[in-house]
Amino acid sequence: MTASASSAAPKRAPIGRRPAADPASTWVRQADAPEVAAKASIYTARLTIDVTPALRGRIKVIAFERGFTAAEMLRGLLEREYGGDQP
Repeated sequence: MTASASSAAPKRAPIGRRPAADPASTWVRQADAPEVAAKASIYTARLTIDVTPALRGRIKVIAFERGFTAAEMLRGLLEREYGGDQP
């Protein structure tokens, strides 16, 4: 009876390999992500400002062209302008 039970069971289709990650997903999960998190951990306060959508777009494009995130670029700008030892 066991032989007939196993022959009556439907055959399962084999599961193929997982598709390769697309380039955008690979870029998001870069190996240097822990480095960015470590740098950001020294910044303990969040600053929110209102800007126009056009200005936000220009900031993001310029940051991308320079190889930075918008946050990294703006942190550098704020450090240069206000980061001195003066109160």
